[in-house]
Amino acid sequence: MILKKLLLLFLILISFSAKASSILLPMDETTQQNHLKAYGITYWCIEKKYKASWLLNYRGGSFLLTDAPEIRKECQIRGVSFEVLSDAETNQILADISSPSQNMEAVALEKAPKIAVYTPKGKQPWDDAVTLVLTYAEIPFTPIYDEEVLSDQLILYDWLHLHHEDFTGQYGKFFGSNRNSPWYIEQKKDSEILATKLGYNKVSQEKGAVAKKIRDFVIGGGFMFAMCSATDSFDIALSADGVDICESMFDGDASESNYQSKINYTNTFAFKDFILDRKPEHYEFSNIDMTEKRVLLPMQKDYFTLMEFSAKWDPIPSMLCQNHTQLIKGFMGQTTAFDPALIKSNILIMGTCELNGEARYIHGEKGKGMFTFYGGHDPEDYQHRVGDPATVLDLHPNSPGYRLILNNVLFPAARKKKQKT
Repeated sequence: MILKKLLLLFLILISFSAKASSILLPMDETTQQNHLKAYGITYWCIEKKYKASWLLNYRGGSFLLTDAPEIRKECQIRGVSFEVLSDAETNQILADISSPSQNMEAVALEKAPKIAVYTPKGKQPWDDAVTLVLTYAEIPFTPIYDEEVLSDQLILYDWLHLHHEDFTGQYGKFFGSNRNSPWYIEQKKDSEILATKLGYNKVSQEKGAVAKKIRDFVIGGGFMFAMCSATDSFDIALSADGVDICESMFDGDASESNYQSKINYTNTFAFKDFILDRKPEHYEFSNIDMTEKRVLLPMQKDYFTLMEFSAKWDPIPSMLCQNHTQLIKGFMGQTTAFDPALIKSNILIMGTCELNGEARYIHGEKGKGMFTFYGGHDPEDYQHRVGDPATVLDLHPNSPGYRLILNNVLFPAARKKKQKT
């Protein structure tokens, strides 16, 4: 009888020890069927207060989650590959990661960041890669625009994306090619009405005020992410504070004489010593952008490389660069890439195309906050043009270029913990 009880107890203990304790979302190249939706699953788990960790450099930056029936079900519904791990398997993975000889780290994800996307009302998700991938990954966000920013509502959010905005008041420099297009005329009219409503004489003045509010959001501890023309036009607007750089077709009067000499580079986040483009018909803001300076490559050969960082000593850039490949397909935009000679020395360059001598992906700190600038318009649309059809992310569920965007979205969930170390 005693032997039977001991045998039963032994079997129970064996069964308990073999019980699954964790779910792994593998993020390597061959195992994960939908990398992009895996970020959405992880965000969903954090939001529901499940324990989650980001395993930096382990199988492409995999996610370790608490095992629960509803998580398994959600993975199945969203088509995300997952592996069920026992306690012993989980502990072995964490032990391997913690080894000083391994360039890996496990980072706890503690709080789902509240996300805002700065975008004009009425814009569709496919107008912007970030809103497109957030929608696809099922990560919730709130669209905001000038009224919300100027009424100090940014304080409600942890993470802000800048839609492909022109903060200089020059309407995206589309004057040369689209001045007679109905959409351009309507956009200009709507912008002028909004500026007047908010108490400004010019759109450039109103956009400059918005840029300064966003600057203050970052300085106060927020995280900002921008792509394409929102990157350089934001810095240009800050550098031209109080200086009229707009020609008459944009704001009704001539620009200031010799305005280049009045540009204040100390106000910018990332760029220095740039020269503004004075031609209103030229689709370019300054010489920061590399679009017209780069070597023209066939689309099939246009790639940039992610830098490798120490997961244990440099966890922030390591998180931002997690991917299943270090070679990312290039893609163009109004601002395709950044001239390294015009990037401030304190800015971290995380992605480069050496053949073109350009920076594609950069990161920096401002006050208590952080920002990332990513060149190009859409990682899966090589040369996006006005009126082009929307990118269908169901055709690109494993896009390395889009993964970089989602790294930035998820990053603030870990940031506070890392700042304490």
